Amino acid sequence: MESQAQRRLHAIQCHLLSSSTASDDPFSHVQPNVTAAEFVHGSLSLFLYYVCQRYSVVLPEKLQTGKWNVYRSVRSPLKLVTRFADHPEIATHAVETFRDYKYLGTRIREDGTVGEYKWMTYGEAGTAREAIGSGLQYHGLQKGACIGLYFINRPEWLIVDHACSAYSYISVPLYDTLGPDAVTYVVNHADVQAIFCVPQTLNTVVGGVDEHLPSLPSASGVKLISYSKLISQGRSSLQPFCPPKPEDVATICYTSGTTGTPKGVVLTHGNLIASAAGFCLAIKFNSSDVYLSYLPLAHIYERTNQFVSLYYGGAIGFYQGDNLKLMDDLAALRPTIFCSVPRLYNRIYDGITNAVANSGKLRERLFRAAYNSKKQAIMSGRNPSPMWDRLVFNKIKEKLGGRVRFLGSGASPLSPDVMDFLRVCFGCQVLEGYGMTETSCVISLMDLGDNLSGHVGSPNAACEIKLVDVPEMNYTSEDQPHPRGEICVRGPIVFQGYYKDEVQTREVIDDDGWLHTGDIGLWLPGGRLKIIDRKKNIFKLAQGEYIAPEKIESVYAKCKFVSQCFIYGDSLNSSLVAVVVVDPDVMKTWAASEGIKYENLEQLCNDPRARAAVLAEMDAVGREAQLRGFEFAKAVTLVLEPFTLENGLLTPTFKVKRPQAKAYFAKVISDMYAELSKSDPTPSKM
Repeated sequence: MESQAQRRLHAIQCHLLSSSTASDDPFSHVQPNVTAAEFVHGSLSLFLYYVCQRYSVVLPEKLQTGKWNVYRSVRSPLKLVTRFADHPEIATHAVETFRDYKYLGTRIREDGTVGEYKWMTYGEAGTAREAIGSGLQYHGLQKGACIGLYFINRPEWLIVDHACSAYSYISVPLYDTLGPDAVTYVVNHADVQAIFCVPQTLNTVVGGVDEHLPSLPSASGVKLISYSKLISQGRSSLQPFCPPKPEDVATICYTSGTTGTPKGVVLTHGNLIASAAGFCLAIKFNSSDVYLSYLPLAHIYERTNQFVSLYYGGAIGFYQGDNLKLMDDLAALRPTIFCSVPRLYNRIYDGITNAVANSGKLRERLFRAAYNSKKQAIMSGRNPSPMWDRLVFNKIKEKLGGRVRFLGSGASPLSPDVMDFLRVCFGCQVLEGYGMTETSCVISLMDLGDNLSGHVGSPNAACEIKLVDVPEMNYTSEDQPHPRGEICVRGPIVFQGYYKDEVQTREVIDDDGWLHTGDIGLWLPGGRLKIIDRKKNIFKLAQGEYIAPEKIESVYAKCKFVSQCFIYGDSLNSSLVAVVVVDPDVMKTWAASEGIKYENLEQLCNDPRARAAVLAEMDAVGREAQLRGFEFAKAVTLVLEPFTLENGLLTPTFKVKRPQAKAYFAKVISDMYAELSKSDPTPSKM
């Protein structure tokens, strides 16, 4: 009886082109590579000669249909990764292998001053983990209990998280940006039995005094215990590990609840290990690598970065806790690995370009010559001349410490121009990934050596991806030149469901196990994924904050000037802009009260004083409705023509057609963002 993998392989062999045809168009067919060499022979091995540089393989979802629409990584095309190949039964691998290596570092001292990085080794962290886990048992918490981790300082937060894993507890991150009401909701909803607060300094991990406990929302029956007390209690009665099984829940990560109450994403140990193992097939770190951690550990992006660094035995240095001092931390730590979000990379880009523009004509011309020459070499696969680094780019590299060899970007799309700029200026790999909490982070990741920007790479080896038609948005798998549709993901990285919410779980996971992400993508040649749209009216800003525009529009509808409103934002910009259809009578009354003369209402709408007045009123309404800072529109355009069925801007149910409105107002949107960029008086300096 043939296995499923063998049947798929047979199907692949039946579809392979001859070598002569393959040489004419190496991008037109299925793309296995040497990863699958043990399964191949004869004509298939000859076929590898032509396609071994490919990024994805394409397989039929169901053999009986013959539709080739499922994409997998070339690194594991016939079997999705679930474990680390060299450590399939991973438990205490890092502590045993890297006991005397640096693990966690911080610059903050007991007296609050800042100095050089002080380090804990893997062995010391393992000892602290054992004490923390024993302390959990000291308080009578049973296996599988939910433990709240309050976000104060980071190295200790990580050790508590490790202890929860080693002793089969479920960690529930609690963080300030949820807001007090949401934190209370999470504590009650997740049945959190204890909340542990970490100390202000790393020194308390290996000995120190009790620290101040913050004020947390009250919840009946929940213990609030300080980190130092917990570790002291655990040391007095050390208990053996209680390792979890892959199917045991590791963490419940709550989303920020943009469109309602927070949703608890349930992730197992198997989910997290599969995601990290797939990541590690694509990107190799070393025990000599140093990683700077400044992103929130409560979010899955940073936690995955930590898992991967931990697996390779790398050192993790934490920033001071102040983003304004991040560049100082980079200079002190001199990391080799740095992962961030587009918002920071955009600031770096703006800082460098602004400095170049103000450096004088001669230096600016030198930079342009160096940049163009080095970029051309990188894009053509050649080694750039080292002369340009000595003359120009080494000084820029020093801004990140001078040793960075890998820059990672996630949470929202990175502009292709900025990605190319970073590659040239820092002379290192710059890769972008795509993921979500519901997939344990990584869905796809750019491949090393792939210099094409503007996409999010090939599938994680721990999942498979397909695109599903969205006819109402005119996206189909038959689109030319690239198939388009909603991105759906399946595999061991997909979450178990939303905690205590079967209804919303069924909305996103179908009967065949596919997670529907709500993102619209297309396949570029070679099997690389590009994000182009959102199926639902929710999007991210450049800093990674989710926006529900219809909620904001409903708030602004209460503004006296506003007849209709269209809120726009995207993942390349950090703020929102608004197109407002004004109430003519209100505008006339306002102009008369201000003594403003005008020839017609169109002229009045274009008057900067009118725009300022409308925006000020919208701000007041927004504050009253308790909009969050990033939900406020930062610029507004006033128009007289209403949104109607006739001009194609409204649906029959009188909702704004967002794609059509985006196209209709493309110029004014562009003008508003250009105006905002000019009004920023202090571009971030390196």
